[in-house]
Amino acid sequence: MSKRILALATGLAASLALAATPVAAEKVKVGFITTLSGGAGIIGKPMKNAFELGMEHVGGRLGGLETEVIYGDDKRKPDVAKQLANKMIKKDRVDIIAGIIWSNLLVAIHGPVTRSNTFLISSNAGPSAVAGKKCSDNFFNVAFQNDMMPEGMGKYMTDKKIDNVYVMAPNYQAGKDMIKGFKRMFKGKIVGEVYTKLGQKDYQAEISALRAAKPSAVYVFLPGGMGINFVKQYAQAGLSSKIPLYSVYTVDALTLPALKDAAVGTFGVQHWSPDLGNTVSRRFVSTYREKYGKTPAFYAAQAYDTVMFLDAAIRKAGGVGDRAKLRAAMRTVAFPTTRGTFKFNNNHFPIQNIYLREAVNDGGNYVTKTRGVILSAHGDSYAKSCPMKW
Repeated sequence: MSKRILALATGLAASLALAATPVAAEKVKVGFITTLSGGAGIIGKPMKNAFELGMEHVGGRLGGLETEVIYGDDKRKPDVAKQLANKMIKKDRVDIIAGIIWSNLLVAIHGPVTRSNTFLISSNAGPSAVAGKKCSDNFFNVAFQNDMMPEGMGKYMTDKKIDNVYVMAPNYQAGKDMIKGFKRMFKGKIVGEVYTKLGQKDYQAEISALRAAKPSAVYVFLPGGMGINFVKQYAQAGLSSKIPLYSVYTVDALTLPALKDAAVGTFGVQHWSPDLGNTVSRRFVSTYREKYGKTPAFYAAQAYDTVMFLDAAIRKAGGVGDRAKLRAAMRTVAFPTTRGTFKFNNNHFPIQNIYLREAVNDGGNYVTKTRGVILSAHGDSYAKSCPMKW
């Protein structure tokens, strides 16, 4: 009997010891892939800065949980992006991969990441290839679908009764989407359609060709350094006062400090602008300027929104362990966004407002000013082909 009592006592003591041992708290691991080197680093570095600022604003903990963020430089190369994603999934065992500027890189990693049951969150790239039939329940885009802004510009230029236009974009997935979206809404004639080399610096040949075409207007998608070079060369050629220039993702807070007067008077469209008056946007802009000494561009706003989105979704789901519960939270959670209002379409791409913006010289401060809403609560045209229902 004494042996039995001793055994029971020993077992009870062991059970109590186990109960007293603290259970390890769930940890969130995020891989953030962007372009930090080369000329394209002008876009990627502000995205990283804004993501880090967002993490500061949520106390360094997504959903209130211990969080580790692993950053990776894709060097704007698809193979490097795939290597980074593979390492983050298999070695680092991240729960979520976010970031990605370039559409061709996102297409390259979309399948491998989503098939691994890792959530892929785009903070910029929005290729049509993954918005329709190939949509995935493990992929969310918190930025835009590529066609959306050019659709807004196409509508605006049609409303302005511009009857013919010369269009130009880099020869890669996003460039093709930007032209396709524009043509979907523009009702006039396309007198020239040119696809340039990605990362191109000299546009003299293209400028000579468009001058000869004598269009009523020019529409371009040339982000980052490409836009800086083109707009400067366009102005130097004396065309700014002769052929109005309209653009998407070309003239913004990122490029205006270099463009200055060369960009003044040009119009663009965007889903966010530093002068939007909602509380979240004002806080983001003021703290970004204080921390980094610059006005943030939309790339940075999207990275910041990515943090706010993940924080709210993980908090609502109670962690990252239950993937179905987290997915359901991601689809419907209300989160504090710089855009003021935001919701997902059935394909996990945004439904949001599209604003007209004009580049101005505001007392020596070169900025874009919001001139109105072109499209309200606008969704992309590919969602109807996405089989997901929720």
